[in-house]
Amino acid sequence: MDCVFCKIVEGELPSTKILENDKVLVFQNINPEAPVHVLIIPKKHIASMNDIGDEDLLLIGEMHKAAKEAAAKLGIAESGYRLINNCGRDGEQTVFHVHYHLMGGRRLGALTGISPAHT
Repeated sequence: MDCVFCKIVEGELPSTKILENDKVLVFQNINPEAPVHVLIIPKKHIASMNDIGDEDLLLIGEMHKAAKEAAAKLGIAESGYRLINNCGRDGEQTVFHVHYHLMGGRRLGALTGISPAHT
């Protein structure tokens, strides 16, 4: 498998870890789009939100718990943050390993518009 996030989980690629447990990893995004921009991934490879099975629902809950913990650790829990999942081509998913973007650290703009790449 040639998944960049699986390689990060396995330690084959470096990352700046924020939180980690046996199921989930939270690390800095290498191309941040906000003052705080981290990625939350399951250690289990799941290609996209569409591929989550019933057996994965507890794992998704662990990802949400990690998002809450990371927001507190990064100092954005009180001011607010955004948790985003991109799914599929039109949803702008670029790495096919399910993940959330946790973004904050400033007032974020509205989620509207179409990406120039998809017009």
